[in-house]
Amino acid sequence: MRFALSAEQRDFATGLHDYLAGADTAAAVRAWGRGRHELGLTILRGLAEIGVPALLVPESHGGLGADPADLVVAFEAIGYHAVPGPLVESAAVAPVALTGTDAERWLPSLAVGKALATVPAPLALDADIADVVVGADAVGDAEFVRSIDPARRLFRIPGAAPLTAGRAFDLGVLAVSAQLLGAGRWLLDAAVAHAKQRAQYGRPIGQYQAVKHLLADAATHLELARPLVHGAAVTGESRDTSAAKVAAGDAAYLAARTALQVHGAIGYTAEHDLGLRLTKVRALLGAWGDGRFHRKRVLA
Repeated sequence: MRFALSAEQRDFATGLHDYLAGADTAAAVRAWGRGRHELGLTILRGLAEIGVPALLVPESHGGLGADPADLVVAFEAIGYHAVPGPLVESAAVAPVALTGTDAERWLPSLAVGKALATVPAPLALDADIADVVVGADAVGDAEFVRSIDPARRLFRIPGAAPLTAGRAFDLGVLAVSAQLLGAGRWLLDAAVAHAKQRAQYGRPIGQYQAVKHLLADAATHLELARPLVHGAAVTGESRDTSAAKVAAGDAAYLAARTALQVHGAIGYTAEHDLGLRLTKVRALLGAWGDGRFHRKRVLA
């Protein structure tokens, strides 16, 4: 299968990157992890103005009626810049999972960024600030569950019906796969930039063949995973979506390990932005089904 972005999709991606590059997402992520959502919500409103949460919302409910390929373009940029919040749930899952009167009530607000949705899958992301919980009548006595990524505030909602299959679930998996691709690309870019600046024995470490091989290996895995993610957006098959999640997860994890190795001890510090992506990638590997779950789906 051959997949190429249209001129409109390339412009869309450029606009997202331009906006998010100046939005100080790193500060928003750190604040979000402390329960301070103001800056993050401002960024989400900006994404709503660009049209991200409206992509999959039908035109009859005030959305754009776009297709999953556009969603992948958006979530690659969102993953690259580590935007916090329940975007997968609001922009990818809710437009399909909400039906009937729930769709009429919530989709117009979700499309313009006036509401946020969360989904128990089986844990619900940011249930404390979500306006609607798909599969549950109310948050009720939600139990906070700590994530390796402080900015992923997870909750276990008693009585909620977990979403583990179907079209809405596959779209959640697809969006997370695109996020992993974007995060992996940021990690690779950061590693390459650091390798050009950091010197050992009087030479930038990027000039050493061993470091070049590490970076090339990470780049290759990301480039091989990308067509699987875009291909899954085109086919809509559960098998292809699971294969994309496995490939994107493996590639992003390799990029994370490589970036940490290239950066050395500084990569472990809380002050360095590398840590934000390291924990994000590690958390997303298990989100919406881990590698073992999706390998079983491909095999089945």
